[in-house]
Amino acid sequence: MSVRELVVLGTASQVPTRHRNHNGYLLRWDGQGLLFDPGEGTQRQMLRAGVAAHDIDRICVTHFHGDHSLGLAGVIQRINLDQVPHPVTAHYPASGQHFFERLRYATAYRETVRLTEAPVAADGPLAVTEAYTLDAARLSHPVESYGYRLTEPDGRRILPERLAAHGIQGPDVGRIQRDGVLDGVTLDEVSEVRRGQRFAFVMDTRLCDGVHALAEGADMLVIESTFLDEDVRLATDHGHLTAGQAAAVARDAGVRHLVLTHFSQRYSDPEEFERQARAAGFDGELSIAKDLMRVPVPKR
Repeated sequence: MSVRELVVLGTASQVPTRHRNHNGYLLRWDGQGLLFDPGEGTQRQMLRAGVAAHDIDRICVTHFHGDHSLGLAGVIQRINLDQVPHPVTAHYPASGQHFFERLRYATAYRETVRLTEAPVAADGPLAVTEAYTLDAARLSHPVESYGYRLTEPDGRRILPERLAAHGIQGPDVGRIQRDGVLDGVTLDEVSEVRRGQRFAFVMDTRLCDGVHALAEGADMLVIESTFLDEDVRLATDHGHLTAGQAAAVARDAGVRHLVLTHFSQRYSDPEEFERQARAAGFDGELSIAKDLMRVPVPKR
């Protein structure tokens, strides 16, 4: 059975706390696994969450601040230690190539897995597979940062009442799906477009065009909300979002499930992030991320 869920490995911003590890997020997408922003301690959090190195097919780093990338060294070495049988691709800002190389070769180890480096230098598609298209968009942060968006190809939803109207039944249903036409009846006449699911990942950034582009129509949006609204000046100065700003983005973009994360250590009450998100007018599904929680991608 296919599984589409977010496994939260860490939710702290610059400084981890007793209850929040540095960032780390694994998106399970059917048989694929995309690891986003592995901060310090990600390898241990994977163990606690039941995530294996074999689950990782892609690593996506938004930017090279430590809370989003210091875990790369351990994760890459674990992938090799466990002799993951499939190739792994790493995406990260091209301007941080030297940081990636330092982390990849931070210590001595034996390379046993093909790790493809696929740095991001501009907005647009990074990978196109049968299961999804992965895009990147530039964000606004003191260092170069990119957000990511995964989009499933559109499919077709068969409409039983239209099949019945045309007298199509039994094996003929499979034939029209396969061939696109049956005795003069086209597939379009008995089906409708089923929009592919969309997942967006937005970390350290001010409000900018890239944030809105990534969030548009997302079934799930994972987005930083480092600060509460009363500290909006701090957020802007340091290149971050508040809970209200993130929720307003989700509201305007028609997001179905909003996941707020990347919280400053200055706040002790996570419920305040929820209150401010609701006050901003977001009325969809809302999760205030906690370490080791699992959040299913909304069903179609």
